[in-house]
Amino acid sequence: MMLSAPSFSYALLSPMLIVLAAAVLGVLIEAFMGKTHRAAVQLTVSIGALLLALIQIWQIRDMSSTSAAVNSVTIDKAGIFLQFTIIVLALVAVLLIADQDNFVARASTIPGSVEEQITTQQQVKQTEIFPLFLFATAGMMLFTVSTDLITLFVALEVFSLPLYLLAGLSRRRRLLSQEAALKYFLLGAYSSAFFLFGAAFIYGYSGSVSLVDISASAGSANDIFLYIGIIFMSVGLLFKISAVPFHSWTPDVYQGAPTPITGFMAACTKVAAFGAILRLFYVGFAESQTLWQPVITVIAVITMVFGSVVAIAQRDVKRMLAYSSIAHAGFLLSGVVALSKEGLAASLFYLFAYGFTTIAAFGIISLVRDSTGEVSDLNRWVGLGKKSPLVASVFSLLLLSFAGIPLTSGFIGKFAIFSAAYQSGNTLLVVVGVLASAIAAFFYVRVIIMMFFNDPDNDSVSVVIPSIKSRISITIATLITFVLGIFPSIILNTANNFANLIK
Repeated sequence: MMLSAPSFSYALLSPMLIVLAAAVLGVLIEAFMGKTHRAAVQLTVSIGALLLALIQIWQIRDMSSTSAAVNSVTIDKAGIFLQFTIIVLALVAVLLIADQDNFVARASTIPGSVEEQITTQQQVKQTEIFPLFLFATAGMMLFTVSTDLITLFVALEVFSLPLYLLAGLSRRRRLLSQEAALKYFLLGAYSSAFFLFGAAFIYGYSGSVSLVDISASAGSANDIFLYIGIIFMSVGLLFKISAVPFHSWTPDVYQGAPTPITGFMAACTKVAAFGAILRLFYVGFAESQTLWQPVITVIAVITMVFGSVVAIAQRDVKRMLAYSSIAHAGFLLSGVVALSKEGLAASLFYLFAYGFTTIAAFGIISLVRDSTGEVSDLNRWVGLGKKSPLVASVFSLLLLSFAGIPLTSGFIGKFAIFSAAYQSGNTLLVVVGVLASAIAAFFYVRVIIMMFFNDPDNDSVSVVIPSIKSRISITIATLITFVLGIFPSIILNTANNFANLIK
């Protein structure tokens, strides 16, 4: 019997291939280019590749295929929207990442600072951040369009392994960074193991790794195998979105990783992981919803309540946003449970809006410093609004968006996702979500009051004047957050039009 050659649609795969090729080129630049111009070249390659990938996404926006890569990748409307979201978020994030060394150099002029001990040679070595960043981005893009279990696992590892390294890049300055990277790696290894174990059960149940074939097998075999497989695969994916009780890595990694990396991880990882979860449950397990909907509903409720309540007790702004992201994962799970076109569209909009708000928030945090470097202790932020009113005002707008206050993108996202949950009959999720949002609003408003209505102490911090790259990044992300709150139809209508997964 003759074997046919595997078929690939390179036009549809081109956005991912461009980013992946740029990552490989970045590795070669690290190996063969001198240190003098390496950082500028790496940044140029990264931005150029992302812009080229964005152009390709635009060109294939009306195309679709279930066999883009030997039936293991499906390019559809939802997949294109998610890939577009990841690319534009990565473009904004890479500008913050590029300024990381500039901040160190600026702080090192202060006598006695910790950064003063870091040599120029050590700073130059941080250019490996760019190829790692591109590998992670390419893996995330593949993760959202994978339609078989093997490709899903490969994509999971492609974007997870660089993130473990990126989380530890501050190891020379902060022991917390080493701890964060180690915890993230160990828990990520367990997560991958659970995912593979569940995939084995699913294969044993359906005899196939294709999500379409798994869906078609529903009810034709022993459902206990399917149930076990869904549980274990869900554990692997719920880890990536920081759902309770798989959230334990999140606060430590958010606190220990370099702040620009934390912003990138918080925004893009959530988009990629939810993209895979939506495809898995909307396509592969849609016919078995009675098995998984009650479990995911319980996890969503616990996640919303836990993230909102525990965030109140945090005294570190990065840990506070970590628990905030846990609560937001619970809100987004409401869109998964809805299992409807409205739920899918609301999830797409929420992920887009939340991503920009998150990157802008961590960009602001990277500016708040003292003589020893970045300061995330909330007690040191007292009176920041009087010392740096612009920075405090922007951060307040972002916090109000996280809280879901009207005229912000966060309000539109929550309204859309709770509406979808209500229309699908999940009233419990709506009630708990509204209550959790009210609880969350307390600790967001508390920070705003601390910044504007208290006098600065002698121990309070100052704000570093950002370079042009950081200013562009923070400005773009903040403007998108503001504009989506006033004119949400710009993206909401697009999300509705692209809320389609090929089954």
